[in-house]
Amino acid sequence: MIKHKYPNAFLCLLFLVTFNTFSQFSEFSSLTIPPELKENANAVVRNSTTEITIEEVNRMVVSKRVVVTVLNKLGNSDAGIYESYDDDTKITNLSAIIYDALGSEIKKFKERDFLDVSAVDGGTLYSDARVKYIDYTPISYPYTLVFETEYKTSTTGFIPWWVPVNGYYVSVEKSSYVLKNPNAIPWRIKETNFNDYNVEKNDSETELNYTLLKQTALEYENQSPAYRDILPIAKVALDKFTLKGVYGEATNWQEFGKWMHDSLLAGRDIIDDATKSNLLDLVKDAKTDLEKTKIVYEYMQNKTRYISVQVGIGGWEPIAANQVDQVGYGDCKGLSNYTKALLDVVGVTSYYTVVYAQERRDLDKDFSSIQGNHVILNVPNNGNDIWLECTSQTMPFGFLGDFTDDRNVLVITPEGGVIKRTASYKDDVNLQTIKGEIELSETGDVKANLKRISKGIQYDDKSYFDSYTDEELIKNYKSDVWSYNNNLEVDSFKLNNDKENVVFTEDLGLSIKNFASVNETEYLFRVNIFNRESYIPKRYRKRNLPLKISRGYKDVDEYTIKIPASYKLEYIPENKELSTKFGTYKISFHKIDESTFSYKKEILMKEGVHPKEDYKAYRSFRRSIAKSENLRIALIKK
Repeated sequence: MIKHKYPNAFLCLLFLVTFNTFSQFSEFSSLTIPPELKENANAVVRNSTTEITIEEVNRMVVSKRVVVTVLNKLGNSDAGIYESYDDDTKITNLSAIIYDALGSEIKKFKERDFLDVSAVDGGTLYSDARVKYIDYTPISYPYTLVFETEYKTSTTGFIPWWVPVNGYYVSVEKSSYVLKNPNAIPWRIKETNFNDYNVEKNDSETELNYTLLKQTALEYENQSPAYRDILPIAKVALDKFTLKGVYGEATNWQEFGKWMHDSLLAGRDIIDDATKSNLLDLVKDAKTDLEKTKIVYEYMQNKTRYISVQVGIGGWEPIAANQVDQVGYGDCKGLSNYTKALLDVVGVTSYYTVVYAQERRDLDKDFSSIQGNHVILNVPNNGNDIWLECTSQTMPFGFLGDFTDDRNVLVITPEGGVIKRTASYKDDVNLQTIKGEIELSETGDVKANLKRISKGIQYDDKSYFDSYTDEELIKNYKSDVWSYNNNLEVDSFKLNNDKENVVFTEDLGLSIKNFASVNETEYLFRVNIFNRESYIPKRYRKRNLPLKISRGYKDVDEYTIKIPASYKLEYIPENKELSTKFGTYKISFHKIDESTFSYKKEILMKEGVHPKEDYKAYRSFRRSIAKSENLRIALIKK
């Protein structure tokens, strides 16, 4: 055995080597993350830096470095390794390194290792938008990503906003944002939700600095607002900018809309003479502008189909109307512009309109900039605006559904932009009624004939049913609509999609084997068979976020229930009524004769945002509804 002459010195040397190795990777080791930042977090942003330099009105450089530790698989979405570019944007630096839990390097990616693909899906005919990315599959958790990117672009209409906390379940050790504007090009800044967060700000005429430190993760709570409504965001826009080489000036929405009209839309509304003649012939008997608009909308739906065509100025300029007319397809911009041009031919005024689609999100009415992801058409109608979704071949005239309803949009007129709000479908407008006759057999089976009528967003939820095959429709009823009813069979069905009145009607014949519990002395069944409201919100010992009821609705159910001849109904449940700020709930029973009774239910939920203190009362309301929905009735043998 070899003995060291200086054992303590050896131990000291070993310690120093270990310490230096640990120090070298301490920035990337998950062991150094403060415990409070791991709480409720799927990922921790260790250090995110964004530096933007506006060199000229038409020249911008954006550099980003992100160090993020992913704690579990749910955090992978916060560690994206990609950068977009196009003909106007050149990537000048791109790299990524993956480290393990202790901060040791696992994998290193240089720009040549990134995959280079189109940034749009197969439904897009043409686009110059591309993305370079790494599809990394983690081998263990936690791991840390260091991602660095830089690009140069001549488009300054899109200045990256500062979003230091990009959603729920993400904590931030440090996030910084630097915007340099050495030529002092006039700019506008809007800060949202800063008050409750530890944001440091330093600014001057030519530079803007933000820093956020040690922000714990925000846990999503049932029916909370969208994260962008409560987390800090800084929006920045130049008053003078370029978009794909097109110069623009705007300090408000009126000016911005005027720029869009003159630079992106003007001259793109030409329609061929043959199409004009055809249109004028179609509307020759129409007596009102509304009739003309309906005829033109139907013509457009029958003639075109949606295909994404991201050409023009950064995907913002529509392809010309006569080109859409020739090829029979277009994207939301092209089809909306085309429909506008058709309406011009028949003398009906309409306006190209920019909107955020799908998620209900407003254009910021107080901060003009390039916003939105979709285009629809606005038709003024004596103060009762008509809104047209031009990408759908099946959408009823003037109906938006939940895709673009009830949100601030930018209407582009020749005089400039105007912020308007699209049609809304609130509370009892979203109506579903069911009228049914139900017969219970001696063996506990159910036979039912139902007529279900849906309007508003409840129409939107079912309007596609008529596109199903018979097999698909039956599967939908059994596995989705009434999945809680075992042994349910769809014996007959008839659907009517009334697009003129935006009403969807279903006539259904249904049966359920062994629905009731039957023994020698008692026959027990649940009275609410076909529209059960069993939802009970999650309980929180301490609620931290506001309550948001995103969509109101009303259901009215009326059933006549016939019991088996050998049983009698000795007890009718009491009527019940609940009334709260969140909505109302009513059930009532009426004995018609010895073998028949009626059951009626009415529920109204009201859209709205409520303080966190109201959540307990809301949960109690929902719990009471669920209890009543589970009500059972017992029949006694005669």
